[in-house]
Amino acid sequence: MQALGKGAHGQEVRELQIRLNSQGSRLEVDGWYGTATEQAVARLQRRAGLVVNGVAGDATQAALRGLRDPRRLREADLLNAADRLRLPPPSLKAFCETEAEDGGFLPDGSARILLERHIAYRQALKAGLDANRLASRHPELCKPIRGGYQSPSAEWERFRRLAAVAGETVAVESCLWGLYRLPGFLWQELGYADARSFRTEMERDEARQLDGLVRLLGARPALLQTLRERRWRATARIRQGPAWLDSLYDARLAAAHDRARRLA
Repeated sequence: MQALGKGAHGQEVRELQIRLNSQGSRLEVDGWYGTATEQAVARLQRRAGLVVNGVAGDATQAALRGLRDPRRLREADLLNAADRLRLPPPSLKAFCETEAEDGGFLPDGSARILLERHIAYRQALKAGLDANRLASRHPELCKPIRGGYQSPSAEWERFRRLAAVAGETVAVESCLWGLYRLPGFLWQELGYADARSFRTEMERDEARQLDGLVRLLGARPALLQTLRERRWRATARIRQGPAWLDSLYDARLAAAHDRARRLA
């Protein structure tokens, strides 16, 4: 189900409001996701221990049905991470929200991955493999240019095929992993024992995926400092390079930070 946030409207919002009212809220069921609905969602998230962001995503919708996935990120995880980084929680929340995909795991329980064939080509070369031969035989898996993407679940089939022809380490290094799309090729810089250990942690839960992001920020002091100082444009330039203007990354950071402070 698509996440619902402030400004959304329609039947899905009406159904959300009805479910919130069944658990004690007193919302007007008008189909408009305004401030009152956002605050009601935030109250539910606090009671459930979920990340408090006022957005009704999969974890919040599950909590409304009385379900809980222990692999989901918790508010306490983010607060602990902010403390480790000496970073105000709203700033870390803003960065995490802007970086995040829609959940660190797929409906079948597997970790979310994205195989980047241009990274596979580079890592195959670094591993001493014949990357050009791999590219000619398996262009959907290994090629100097981006592409070859499939559905989220089908990415695991691409992973298995690349592991079969190039080895597990190259396959791990060629993927972006989990909630925050952490590059597998950074496993050593981030302090993991090896590529397999990195993969194991990414497949454990979203808290471990957040730990990977904390390690990344710790290894990027200039980036971390921009978050401490709330210099969103500088954060965007460091994180996204020339693409930051087109992606409105700084505006999304600022909006997420304002919402996190409002709901704190």
